Amino acid sequence: MSTAQTQQKICSEWNPVNKNEHKGIWVYVELINGVIKDGSLQLIGKARELAGKISTDVTAIMLGHNIGDVVKEPIYYGADKVIYIDHPALEKYVPHIYSNVIVQLATKYKPEIILFAATKRGRELAPYVANSLKTGITADCTELDVDPKTRDLDQVRPTYGGSILAHIRTPSRRPQLASVRPNVFPTPPRDPNRNGEIIVETIDTPPGINGHGLINVRPVVKGEELPPVEKSDVVVVAGRGVGSTDGVKLLTELAKLLGGTIGGTKKAVDAGWLDLDRQVGQTGKTIRPALYIGVGVSGAIQHVFGMKESKVIVAINSDPNAPIFEYADYGVVGDYREIVKELIELLKNSRSK
Repeated sequence: MSTAQTQQKICSEWNPVNKNEHKGIWVYVELINGVIKDGSLQLIGKARELAGKISTDVTAIMLGHNIGDVVKEPIYYGADKVIYIDHPALEKYVPHIYSNVIVQLATKYKPEIILFAATKRGRELAPYVANSLKTGITADCTELDVDPKTRDLDQVRPTYGGSILAHIRTPSRRPQLASVRPNVFPTPPRDPNRNGEIIVETIDTPPGINGHGLINVRPVVKGEELPPVEKSDVVVVAGRGVGSTDGVKLLTELAKLLGGTIGGTKKAVDAGWLDLDRQVGQTGKTIRPALYIGVGVSGAIQHVFGMKESKVIVAINSDPNAPIFEYADYGVVGDYREIVKELIELLKNSRSK
C-alpha cells in the first residue's frame, strides 16, 4: 500500500504530505513586555543541536509590533534567521490570531519542525497551530532528538506518573510540532557578534482579527512575593512532611535568608500550602538551581523529575529511608523544625557579625 493510501486510510480529511518539501527547524519565540522568555532561548540552543544532525538551519519566529532591537536576540543565541511579523494587532497576545499568523508562515515556508516552550501561552498556542496544519503535537517534552536518515523528530515525554518515558514520532506528517518544558535544556551563551538574517513579513489583516479580539489586558496585582521557582538560584522546597502552612512559613524565612525562593511538591500544593505556580515536578515546574533544599520531601519520581538537574541537592527528612536521599549530595536526618531553625539562627548570626 502506498504512503498516500495509508494516510487516506488514517484520515480521509488529511491530504498526503511530501516530506521532501519541508526543511528547517523553527522555534516560536515568546515575547512578553519586550522580554524573550527563557524557555524560548533554551529551545534555540536545542534546535541548533538538532539542526547539526540533519544539516539544516534554525529560524526563530517572532510576532509583535515595533519590538525594536530585541528582534536580533534569537540570532545572538544561535538562530540563523528570524522571521518577524509586525502588525498592531500582534502587540498583545491573542491565541487565535497568533496561531493563524504562524500557520500562514508555515504554509509559505514549509518547516519540518516547529518547537514551542511549554509555558502557559505555548501550551495554548501549539495545539491551535497543530490543528490548523493537520499534524500531530507532543506536549511537555523533556528531551528531543532527530533521526538523521528519516529526519523524524524523536519527542520524549514522561507518562504513567513519570515511571515511563514515551518516545513519539510523526513519520507521515510535516511539520512536526512539540512543546518543551522550560529549564530542561540549558540556555545557550549569548554572542552579540553572531550574524544572521532578519526577514520582516507583513500581513495586511492577520487572519482571525475581524469579528472579535482582545479588549483589554489587566495585570494581576500581587503583594510582595519571592521570585518564581524557575528563576531562582536557591530553591527551598516543602514536601508533605512539613505538615502545615506554619512549616511553609518557616521554610520561607530560610529561603529569604539564603536569597532564594520557596517551592513545593504536588502534595504540598494539593494541601493548599502553596500556589500551583510554585509546584516543582512532572506536573509543575522544572528547575535547575545552584542549590536545592528539599524539606520533608519523600523523593517520589514525579517530583525528582523536576529538580534532578539541580547542581547541589540537600535533603532534610525524618525518615532515613526516604528515596530523596538517593539523589541528595547532602542529607540530614531529623526533625526538620529543629534543623531549619538552627540554620536560620546560623544565617542570622553570620549576618550580624
